[in-house]
Amino acid sequence: MSDEALAAVFIIAGIFFAFWLYILLPANMAAARGRSAFGWVVLSLLFSPILACLLLMLLGNNPNSRR
Repeated sequence: MSDEALAAVFIIAGIFFAFWLYILLPANMAAARGRSAFGWVVLSLLFSPILACLLLMLLGNNPNSRR
């Protein structure tokens, strides 16, 4: 495998990881806790996905959710 192909594979893997970290992880965590997935993704994009995930874990389930 050439260096360019290997670099392309790492770039694509990095894009998928960033997509998962910044969008899918907070959205799934928020939805599982009865919270707004869109709002938490925006928070994740503006500040930090780690901060958003930590806040979601600390806040826990939404007591007002319609489940």
